[in-house]
Amino acid sequence: MPLIKNIKVGNFNKLLISFIFYIIFFQSSYALSIENFLGKNTDIKILDKISSKNELIDLIIGEEIIYKDLAIKVMKCTNSELDDNPEVKAYIQVRDLTKNNNDKVYVFNGWMFSSSPSIAPFDHPVYDIWLVNCY
Repeated sequence: MPLIKNIKVGNFNKLLISFIFYIIFFQSSYALSIENFLGKNTDIKILDKISSKNELIDLIIGEEIIYKDLAIKVMKCTNSELDDNPEVKAYIQVRDLTKNNNDKVYVFNGWMFSSSPSIAPFDHPVYDIWLVNCY
């Protein structure tokens, strides 16, 4: 009879150790996968409505660039690569530099989505901006 108890305790210990190992492995792989979806660079496409020319611009997260009359800064971007149709989204701030009295006022300040740019449209008389990629 004591032999059966020892086997049951041994099986329980194996189960407990494997469960703890599974939890640790799952949590660490989940944290690594989240870091993979947060991008360090963002690609946007800017259309100049007057000249009808568009340009693809690579932005580094947190740095502001000046494109003609616009100051553009991407604060954060994410990429959902697990979906069949990946969704790229970025938090973008855009200032119009031609307005001297409103230097700190943003013409766009919000999330932009690659699959549906009309959800939070960038409304400017001269330029259009589309989110292309986050990597």
